[in-house]
Amino acid sequence: MNSCDLAWQFEEAGSPLLLSSITPPLNINENEIVVLNKAMGINPVDWKFIKANPLAWPPGFTPGVDGAGIVIQTGASVPREFIGSSVCYHQSLLLPGSYATYTVLKFQRVMRLPESFSLSKAASLPCPMLTAIQAFNKVPSMQNKKVLVSGFGAVTKILIQMLHKNGVKIDLLSPSANKTEALSLGVNKVLREQSQCQQQYRAVFDAKGKQSATKFASYLKANGHLVCIQDRIEEPLFPAFTNSISYHEVALGALHNYGDEQDWAELIKEGEALINQLDNQTLITDTPKVFPFEKLNEALTFSEQSKAKTVVTGSGT
Repeated sequence: MNSCDLAWQFEEAGSPLLLSSITPPLNINENEIVVLNKAMGINPVDWKFIKANPLAWPPGFTPGVDGAGIVIQTGASVPREFIGSSVCYHQSLLLPGSYATYTVLKFQRVMRLPESFSLSKAASLPCPMLTAIQAFNKVPSMQNKKVLVSGFGAVTKILIQMLHKNGVKIDLLSPSANKTEALSLGVNKVLREQSQCQQQYRAVFDAKGKQSATKFASYLKANGHLVCIQDRIEEPLFPAFTNSISYHEVALGALHNYGDEQDWAELIKEGEALINQLDNQTLITDTPKVFPFEKLNEALTFSEQSKAKTVVTGSGT
């Protein structure tokens, strides 16, 4: 640790982050680790919360939910083999995040990486990958069943591959998705308009929001599943004792406050399994656009405007 320890810090809603010198973490809890960040992922939740500050972050707070780096310090109860390990992680929005030289994390909530796995690639994964896992796990018994996926972004591209590998027949609704890419990931049919949907789906996975998800309820089978990857359905959409669909919401960030250690152990195990699939090239994700650490504000703007996966290489490199 040295005098060049830095963090991009929040000042006020809608303003650019400010680069500041920080004091290195000295005392950590027994189940915590210090990660020297090599790369930081940028997700929509990051720039949305920086613009609106719905959690009332104080001035000086460090944002950033996704990151990857090297474990350089461990608490008393952390297995010693963690020292020197390469890891990636998803941090709580309520705790100091990845846009800094160091981040303090619970060791049970980081994913260990295969040897030589790209840290820039790893930093782009946690939020979309863990969200895809949560969405997939909402619906039981999907083999040989037909589902509809609405939206073709980082989360749904991973979800589609998980569904395909489990024998699910997938229709994709997206006006702009590259058809060749979608079919290569396992999509059975690419639909460009809602009118092309049919009332036959075991489940609908919607990544657009409440209004979008509501429109697709009528395309579900009588006991189908409506999975909202963004937003939630507040009230039942059908009268009682008619279409008895199940409603699901996906909220990765909430797991930090409401999930227990078993929840996290299961999620981390599944995340590491997908990372191993990436390492052996049986899973595909987009290559992120990389910015240097000193251009983090520009990276946030690029992510918002392009919707492309974006990573910043860390000050610890």
